[in-house]
This record gives sequence, structure tokens and C-alpha cells, in this order.
Amino acid sequence: MAGGQNKMQVLSALDSAKTQWYHFTAIIVAGMGFFTDAYDLFCISLVTKLLGRIYYTVDGSPNPGSLPPNVSAAVNGVAFVGTLSGQLFFGWLGDRAGRKSVYGITLLLMIICSVASGLSFGHSPAGVMSTLCFFRFWLGFGIGGDYPLSATIMSEYANKKTRGAFIAAVFAMQGFGILAGGAVAIGITAIFNARFPAPPYAADPAASMPPEADYVWRIVLMFGALPAALTFYWRMKMPETARYTALVARNAERAAADMARVLNVVEFAKDDAEAAAAPAASSACPKCSRPFGLLSCEFARRHGWHLVGTASTWFLLDIAYYSQNLFQKDIFSAVGWIPAARTMSALGELFHIARAQTLIALCGTVPGYWFTVAFIDVLGRFKIQLAGFLMMAAFMLGLAVPYEHWRSAGNQTGFVVMYAFTFFFANFGPNATTFIVPAEIYPARLRATCHGISAAAGKVGAIVGSFGFMYLAQSPDPAKAAAHGYPPGIGVQNSLFALAGCSLAGFMLTFLVPEPKGKSLEEMSRENEPA
Repeated sequence: MAGGQNKMQVLSALDSAKTQWYHFTAIIVAGMGFFTDAYDLFCISLVTKLLGRIYYTVDGSPNPGSLPPNVSAAVNGVAFVGTLSGQLFFGWLGDRAGRKSVYGITLLLMIICSVASGLSFGHSPAGVMSTLCFFRFWLGFGIGGDYPLSATIMSEYANKKTRGAFIAAVFAMQGFGILAGGAVAIGITAIFNARFPAPPYAADPAASMPPEADYVWRIVLMFGALPAALTFYWRMKMPETARYTALVARNAERAAADMARVLNVVEFAKDDAEAAAAPAASSACPKCSRPFGLLSCEFARRHGWHLVGTASTWFLLDIAYYSQNLFQKDIFSAVGWIPAARTMSALGELFHIARAQTLIALCGTVPGYWFTVAFIDVLGRFKIQLAGFLMMAAFMLGLAVPYEHWRSAGNQTGFVVMYAFTFFFANFGPNATTFIVPAEIYPARLRATCHGISAAAGKVGAIVGSFGFMYLAQSPDPAKAAAHGYPPGIGVQNSLFALAGCSLAGFMLTFLVPEPKGKSLEEMSRENEPA
């Protein structure tokens, strides 16, 4: 019995450690990765209309060019394919080689590929788009690794009382990344507009797009490398998490030493540290002495339904969330909040799109994230996720049912307010909790892997949303849809009904996910109880 008590001393010290400066340092270092993730993933939605004008405008056309459907799908969705791959690979690698060992690789990939995306050159539009898609795939691969590693690192550093808020704060940096994307686009566009003024497309198609506009989208994409580069050194200085070292590497003496280096905690005797390195009884399969694996019956018995819950709710959330985020410019155009493309210059259109996205981020997205930080350790993950899914469905129905009313002149502001509330409750809800919970409920040796699987399921949802919504939201009138190069869809109104349905399904599947509030990671993963 005494040996079992000694075994958990390192972990108990982490659970009871007071909030210290290093916790905030870890939030900033890990959070800047998520700042960059969000910037890189969502800035492409700002510049796709500009790309269409630059590379696909047809001389003599009454309307400016737009990306063909297959090209638009590839440019918007290829980063998600890379992200999905990175989440699975780096999640697995983080459990095999250690969190810190591969943490810098993800950031380096993001820095290199952000710059390379902006340097996408070619002799034809197809060449430029192909190069851009290639680098955005590998950019997404690096971003994907950041999800399981950042969540796992923060959960393993935090104490059990404030763990939810710390992980949520890392994830909340996404909101600032989305906000920064809009702000950078507005700033760059304002500078180029002042230096190279241009008339609307309807007045002079050729002059409406100055040659210098080709630099704008490149600068916007490359800016994403800056925040990642600024935190690379500090990410490399972070020690391995004590939980990984003690429970997976089975070196609790090193774990205690690493922990004492960055946190003000008690030191342990060597004998106690060695005892802590012993594998927990509950880590082993009851039929053998080896720790059970991801595909074992023992994992299925203990965590099978949990994995179904965390993966399915993230999948459904991302269908709705990424559909709205990536294509909000199209929704705003449909309800008349953004003027018709032919009435603006190329850079003027980018300015309007960036301003709309920034306003939504400022009023709905960012506050939602930080409400989660404030209340997650008070209300718990389960209640916030349930309420978030339910309110998302309610506001989407509030947009969809009276859709023609919102399209009427003078009602666009009401539509935007309702739309902002769907983002608020996504972020003060499942967009945050689906990220947090998988980092808390699985065994240490499988924690990053299971988080990566859950996150990858989410990115399947993002791919479904980004590809599917683009086609579904097209007008059911064949003539109107064909004018933009698309087959007929079900329209924006019916698409909003479908997204509300996804939110309601997420509400139901949340009941498969346990509540980790106030519990240690070992209690949630059952690593501190007999097999």
C-alpha cells in the first residue's frame, strides 16, 4: 500500500501545485501555436475572391472572375486534409517519442510552409494554384500536430482545479488568430488602396485590379510565419511533461527534476521517485502484464464509448463551424451585407470581406472563447458543451426559418447579430470543449493519440463542411448556380437547416462524454485504480 502511495507523489504534486508564472508561460508558448493555426487556416477564406479575380477573370465578362468549383474546393480544403494527417501522425508520435521531442517540428513546418504558400509562383493559374495547394497541405500537416501536442502538454502541466481554464486559454488564442487575419488583411489592403487606387469593376474592369494586387494575398499568407517564429525558441526550451516522463518513460526521478526546474514544488527522495516510475496496475491488461493498447479489448471496455463520443461530437461541430467560418463571405453576399462584386475593385472587395470577418470575430468568436476560459472550471465541460450545441441549433434555426426576412433591405444587421451569436455559442461551447476533454480522459501513454484521433474526426467534419457547404449552399435554380460554375444546390436557407441538425446530433452524442471537472488526469483515465 505504501508503495502505491509513493508511486503517485509526482502526479499528486502536479495536481495540487499552485498556479505559477510558468503556467502562464506555457499558455503563451502553446497558445501562439494556436494563434498561428487559426490565422493560417482561416486567412485563405479572405483571399479566395481576390485569387479568382487575379487568375480567372475573363476579358469582357460583366462580372469579375472567381475560382472554379474544383479549384475553390482544393484551395479551401487541402489544408484540412493535411491537418487531419498531421493530427493522426503527430498524436501517435507524441506518445511514442515524447511531447517535447516533436513539438518543435510542427512549428518549423508551419513557419516554412506559411512563407512558401506566399511564394507560390507559376506560368499559369493552374500552376500557381497547384503550388499553393501543395504548400498548404504541408502547412496543415504541421498545424495538425499542434492540436494533440499542445492540448496534452497543457493538460499534463496544469493542476486539476484550473486545468480546464488553462487548456481553454491555449485554444482561445485561435480567436485572436482569426481576428489577426482580418486585421492584417484590412491593414495591407488599406496601404495598397492608398498607394494604388482603383475604380470598381463595373466602371473599368482592367483598372479595377492593379498588378500590385498579386502581392496582397501573398503578404497576408506569409504573415502567419511571424508569430510562429517568435515562439520557436521558447518552445524548444520547454522540458518534457512530468506525467509523460513518469508514466510513459517510467523515470519519475527525471520527472521530479524537470518539474522542480520550472514549477515550485516539493522535491522527492530517490527511492520515492523510483517507486513512482513503476507501471500502474490499471495500465496493464488483466490477461497479461503489459500495458493495454489502443486496439485492445481492455481499452474498448474502459474508453471505447468515450472515444466514440469525443470523435463524433468534434466531427459534427466542425461541419457546422467550418462551414460558417470559411464561407461567411458568401453568406454575407447572399443577404446583401457585402456589395455585389462588380461594384467594387479587387482590393475593395477584400477590404469588405476582411471587415465583415473581423467584426464577427470581435463580437462573437473571441468573447465566446474567453467565456469558456472563465466558466469551464465552474460549470464543467459537459454543461457548456450541451448548452453550446443547443444554442447553436437555436440560432441557426433563427436564421433559417425567417431567411427571406433577413434578406430584405434593412434587416441585414439583425442577420449579422444572429450569425455572431452562433459563433459565440460555438466557442462558449463545443468548439472549445471538444478540444479540451480528449486531453483529460485517456491514459498518458495514449493521450496524444486519442486526442489526435478525435481531432482528426473533427477535420473530417471540416472537410465535409468546407466541400459540402460550398455546393449545398448554391441556388436550387440551375441558371443561377451555373452562372458561378456550380451544379444546383439546396440554397443557403436549407443549408442552415442542415447545420442546425448537425448541432442537435452533437447535443445528443455529448451524453457519451464524461465530466472531468475537478478530477485528476489519473482518476479520469483510471490509471490510479486496480485493473
